[in-house]
Amino acid sequence: MQLKNKINASKLPKHVAVIMDGNGRWAKQRGKLRIFGHKNGVKAVRDTVETAAELGIKVLTLYAFSTENWNRPKIEIDMLMSLLVSSLKKELKLFLKNNISLQVIGDLNSLPQKAQNELTEVIEKTKNNSHLILNLALSYSSKDEIVNAFKNISKKIVNNELSIKEIDKNIINNHLYTRNLPNVDLMIRTSGEKRLSNFLLWQIAYAELYFTDVFWPDFNKEEFYKAIIDYQQRERRFGKTSDQLKNDE
Repeated sequence: MQLKNKINASKLPKHVAVIMDGNGRWAKQRGKLRIFGHKNGVKAVRDTVETAAELGIKVLTLYAFSTENWNRPKIEIDMLMSLLVSSLKKELKLFLKNNISLQVIGDLNSLPQKAQNELTEVIEKTKNNSHLILNLALSYSSKDEIVNAFKNISKKIVNNELSIKEIDKNIINNHLYTRNLPNVDLMIRTSGEKRLSNFLLWQIAYAELYFTDVFWPDFNKEEFYKAIIDYQQRERRFGKTSDQLKNDE
């Protein structure tokens, strides 16, 4: 039986987030430079986006570049930014064909102007697409996102636009980059590492975590199916007991 046939279409996660890890190690195993791994990782991105659209997942967030990644060698950063621009140009047809809308979260002003321009163009051209939201985390830090949210909330309090009593989870959520997106249901990390790396810390509070030893360039449709099947075998209790869940059915 094919893995895809094991997936229950009525129990799909609405929002899947992915930490795409292992490009450098994948390349090193083959005696190549790290950028070779990044270039080959583009196919895994395409496969993952196509699979998410094919399954009917509503939101896919990919951790493409963290604020900490700016500490990498300049030559690698320059190549990554160049790869981002060229990939966006190539994948625009895919986005339009599959009714995919591109969104971006992070400190976009820190990106090279050419990358900002390309992102703006693709976002504008796909803004009316509604089948899948592809959300790229670029120059992203979850801690910075939360700090910025509290700064903006504080400004509203100072300007008497908001009172301290009004602050709740919804208020905070509405000041995050992801304010228009559902919370993450499934977080996938490749390459065998088991940490969150400052990624969507607020949004994954009740997400199911899936770790695989597969390096990102080898993450294909079958690997994505495995993650979805594993997710569907979990009991999502949200603080309740198993008996309570049965009574709620």
